[in-house]
Amino acid sequence: MFHVILYQPQIPPNTGNIIRLCANTGCRLYLIEPLGFELDEASVRRAGLDYAELAIVRRYPNIAACLAQLPDARIFAVETGADACYSGIKYRAGDGFLFGPETRGLPPELLRLLPGGRHIRIPMRDGNRSLNLGNAVAVVAYEAWRQCGFAGVIEPETAGR
Repeated sequence: MFHVILYQPQIPPNTGNIIRLCANTGCRLYLIEPLGFELDEASVRRAGLDYAELAIVRRYPNIAACLAQLPDARIFAVETGADACYSGIKYRAGDGFLFGPETRGLPPELLRLLPGGRHIRIPMRDGNRSLNLGNAVAVVAYEAWRQCGFAGVIEPETAGR
């Protein structure tokens, strides 16, 4: 339904949480190298990244290779300094959300690749730097999914029906 793109993620448990989020929302996850951790089997299990079998996770050597696989997607950069609030955008299936590494955010040259109106922020109280990466992905992904009517959800059966 949606594409979550992590540009050079650095903290394995954050990525593990995002893999789980993607598995539960139907989002596809794209990891842009270099990663701040290994993805070998032992490291993945130790970091809690073993939920990947339930999510679609792709790994790319650079952002250009990733974006080439998403030619029709509207890509939104989620950045603390953006003018537009994430909740003011009308999302549609196939949109992508680009998040920067935990310690530094997205580089200016990458932000310049995206057209105006595609930089969004999550409101925060004054003086705070940013949300945890996993929380930020959850906020944006669930808003986009909500706008699409939570497509793909199977409602639990009600007792007595």
